[in-house]
Amino acid sequence: MGVALTRSAQWTAAGYGTRTLEITPLNEAILQEIIIFVESFIYKHPQEAKYVFAEPLEWKTDLDPSAFELGYIVSATTVKSEEADENGQPLLFFSVPQIKVRSFGQLSRLLFIAKDTKLKEAQACIEANRNPVAKILGFDCNTVKEDSSVLNILDKITEDDDPESEIKMKIAILLKELDLHLLNHSLKHISLEISLNPEAVKNDVELLKRFSGKGEQTVLESIAYTSDYEFSNGCRAPPWRQILGEMCYVLVKPHDVETLCITCSAEGVFLNGHIRFNELQNGKDQPKETSDKKELDALPKAVDGSDKGVLEKKQINLGKRQMTKRLEPSLNWKMTVDYKGRRSSLKDTHKEKRGGKLEKSAPPVSPGKTQLTSKNVSKIEEIVSESSSESEEDEEPPDHRQEANADLPSEYWQIQKLVKYLKGGNQIATVIALCSLKDFNLAQETCQLAIRDAGGLEVLINLLDTDEVKCKIGSLNILKEISHNSQIRRNIVDLGGLPLMVNILDSPHKSLKCLAAETIANVAKFKRARWAVRHHGGITKLVVLLDCAQNSTEPAQSSLYDVRDEEVARCGALALWSCSKSYANKEAIRKAGGIPLLARLLKTSHGNILIPVVGTLQECASEENYRAAIKAERIIENLVMNLSSENEQLQEHCAMAIYQCAEDEETRDLVRLHGGLKPLASLLNNTDNKERLAAVTGAIWKCSISKENVTKFREYKAIETLVGLLTDQPEEVLVNVVGALGECCQEHENRIIVRKCGGIQPLVDLLVGINQALLVNVTKAIAACAVEPESMMIIARLDGVRLLWSLLKNPHPDVKASAAWALCPCIQNAKDAGEMVRSFVGGLELVVNLLKSDNKEVLASVCAAITNIAKDQENLAIITDHGVVPLLSKLANTNNDKLRRHLAEAISCCCMWGRNRVAFGENKAVAPLVRYLKSNDINVHRATAQALYQLSEDVDNCITIHENGAVKLLLHMVGSADEDLQEAAAGCISNIRRLALATEKARYT
Repeated sequence: MGVALTRSAQWTAAGYGTRTLEITPLNEAILQEIIIFVESFIYKHPQEAKYVFAEPLEWKTDLDPSAFELGYIVSATTVKSEEADENGQPLLFFSVPQIKVRSFGQLSRLLFIAKDTKLKEAQACIEANRNPVAKILGFDCNTVKEDSSVLNILDKITEDDDPESEIKMKIAILLKELDLHLLNHSLKHISLEISLNPEAVKNDVELLKRFSGKGEQTVLESIAYTSDYEFSNGCRAPPWRQILGEMCYVLVKPHDVETLCITCSAEGVFLNGHIRFNELQNGKDQPKETSDKKELDALPKAVDGSDKGVLEKKQINLGKRQMTKRLEPSLNWKMTVDYKGRRSSLKDTHKEKRGGKLEKSAPPVSPGKTQLTSKNVSKIEEIVSESSSESEEDEEPPDHRQEANADLPSEYWQIQKLVKYLKGGNQIATVIALCSLKDFNLAQETCQLAIRDAGGLEVLINLLDTDEVKCKIGSLNILKEISHNSQIRRNIVDLGGLPLMVNILDSPHKSLKCLAAETIANVAKFKRARWAVRHHGGITKLVVLLDCAQNSTEPAQSSLYDVRDEEVARCGALALWSCSKSYANKEAIRKAGGIPLLARLLKTSHGNILIPVVGTLQECASEENYRAAIKAERIIENLVMNLSSENEQLQEHCAMAIYQCAEDEETRDLVRLHGGLKPLASLLNNTDNKERLAAVTGAIWKCSISKENVTKFREYKAIETLVGLLTDQPEEVLVNVVGALGECCQEHENRIIVRKCGGIQPLVDLLVGINQALLVNVTKAIAACAVEPESMMIIARLDGVRLLWSLLKNPHPDVKASAAWALCPCIQNAKDAGEMVRSFVGGLELVVNLLKSDNKEVLASVCAAITNIAKDQENLAIITDHGVVPLLSKLANTNNDKLRRHLAEAISCCCMWGRNRVAFGENKAVAPLVRYLKSNDINVHRATAQALYQLSEDVDNCITIHENGAVKLLLHMVGSADEDLQEAAAGCISNIRRLALATEKARYT
């Protein structure tokens, strides 16, 4: 670790103060790796984690003592770990603001406590302990330098007469491995920031030329470019190859082998395979075909007729740079960041480079401004790692090309010929070729790939930069159809098509706007495309299309290029729907004023407009800002109205939008007031369309959170229908159905309905599933039903309690917590509950061990379960033997009121056995309980007073309670309106007073 911190980490220059780590991406990456190492140390190396450092790591921290809970003794300004060394010294000591840590185990726990500030803590620790290895292992800094080999470190350890030498040796090896990992990680990080450019390539070639020639003293016989023409940006490759990042091609003649052809690219330097370059330049021959289908996008090659060939590339490992930038052709020859280069270099810097075909440049369609130049891709977007809320649907199928000898249909070759006319024809020929292409079945993948393989995508995108409206319309019509293909979508983005489409949205011709918006809707199916639309101002322009009826400008030839305003709005909404899967785009739509316009369009009767409008609202309603705006614009009323539409897709999206918005109580009331519950209940009867059924049941689930809505659903017989949907349905429907029943069963009448309709058995059957969300909802529903003794009998007969108990082993904390909560009413209402609990082999031990969890919800639910288990004396004796008292005591230092309440109740019940009262005092659980009385939650007050009342039966506990100032707080609670709280507070004070009287009497007798 010392070498990495010295040579890789970037420190501030030496001055009057202490040197600190600079705020750089490299330093942050190094700190993150160190944090990962330390956090996982306690689990991967438990023995080594207990090793006590020779000297403590000491630094200043901004942590608050209250952040330390389990396993620590906390006061106002100091914290001590309960874990100590053989001399009784704590392994962590914190006296504000200085902290000292003496083991990896405590370092690991400290990072978990730090949570969001762990990076800051790691930086402070490294800055204050410049040689942490010496402090950890106890080496003399003059003996073991930062660049010491691992053998020197091990020799030093074995020389010491230390019984812990073996553990120290293991730690030394682990630290050295971390050091090497940090160095390698730093090199990778640095390599991503270095790019190859034409000037660097030119300098390298010129340098090699100086050492080339005849004779043994030279390194090469010759080295030369394949082209003498140099563009203004320093590249020698044709413009259509520069789009792919290639800069030049070099012929290298070594002394011992044949001439090699090298491609210099922004991504690296590559060796071309099997090519006779002189013939290639003259267009007389084609390179030999390779067998690797993945290499079909290879290096420059001539395309003549239908003869297909592929060039194989092999990357030359020069040990220099990993490249993330590429060039793009334009009039100004600018440098930009490459999408694929960046992405592939981040994922796998050793992946073989894939190229493409070398196509001839497209001659101009017509003189003047309509020339098909390569300038239209001058704004290829810079790739960024966009943080968005959507799941990455971007992982689409890998690229594949048609094999040269494949049995292809005639349409494939016909399309390739038409693409040639697109490249070489005049304006009239171009329009005719576009119309002919449109006549093919462009929904067929063979036709889509034929256009791409022949280089047609580049031409179609170039046409978008002309001034000819007919050419733009023809190009967009084709792009709109073929962009349904996932690979073509990516090719369009890579070739810079989206900025041109966004610019067309400003066109005065409505038909152009519609086609551009529809194509954007098809292309923006993955994150990078959505980012590009927003980056180039597309969101604002798409929002303007929603208001086209008021702001449209009639073109000069409106009769030829005009479409209805409603169609323009539909296409704009369609594009916004695709873009709205990104959180940043949702915010951009809101800031551009999209919500009022969407609300206005909701009032239309055109179903083809309503579907994309509601779809956009459905996507955006996942954000709280949108839900507030939806209420303000009175959109809920229109959503409810469209639930009665005959269009199933519209019904689905309206129900899904209600599902998203009904998180808010006011929205749930609005759905009821506008009559939305009845159509939702009626839609439950149509089960053929599973997507719509999932949306409808989701809306019913969220609306059922309000009791008034549950009453309405009972009137509409929705509960009986929901019970019928518990079988033979997909999981996305079952999650919502069970969630809705869980909310409805909070009322007595509905629990009876579910039981009489036979709903208990299918609910219990669902406990054996693996879907996390479904298990959480099922356990809640069963917990609600278990309140009824009759339902509880059915649950017990179906072995439901055992299944619930088995869910306590589930790896998901939410499932564990929900299962523990469900066990509480089951134990309360089961006949002979004590015997039932004991019948589960290992069940009580499992519950007690869950008190070691780090999840507060799990801890609270388990404490509640223990409260009910401990009501049986025999079960209480068993869990006492399993160590429930010390585990409950360790939880006492918590600020979570929910956990406080159930923990206090569990302590109160556990005091009823043997010397548990004394044991709680010995485990220092009494003093923290007194602090619970300062909470604002009356439920916490009641549970705490009852626990203190039970604990005060022991003399030592009475003294502790009195010393911590509980009497004054309890006196105030004696006047509470809660009778249980009154009684418990009075009983505790009574015990303290009796002890005081007995002490005073003993003093005078």
